[in-house]
Amino acid sequence: MEIKYKPRGVCSQAIRLDLEDGVVHNVKFTGGCSGNAQGLCRLVEGMPAEEVVKRLRGIRCGFKPTSCPDQLAAALEQALAEKNSGGQ
Repeated sequence: MEIKYKPRGVCSQAIRLDLEDGVVHNVKFTGGCSGNAQGLCRLVEGMPAEEVVKRLRGIRCGFKPTSCPDQLAAALEQALAEKNSGGQ
């Protein structure tokens, strides 16, 4: 399933990824810090979504209450909740 997520409180404007059988693939950030986003995308490739959420949830960027990794975790939490409730 393709996921499109609009992050809040960070520099990136969009997150897109594929979630197949609970595994994360093809993560792409639009905007934000290019090098950090590329590294993050490569690190989570092929990882179970629940593990990504566990590792990234709560990471902050400077004084912001969130970060791009935290927003990726939020996108995955939302997708998993929708899947579990029969939304997709």
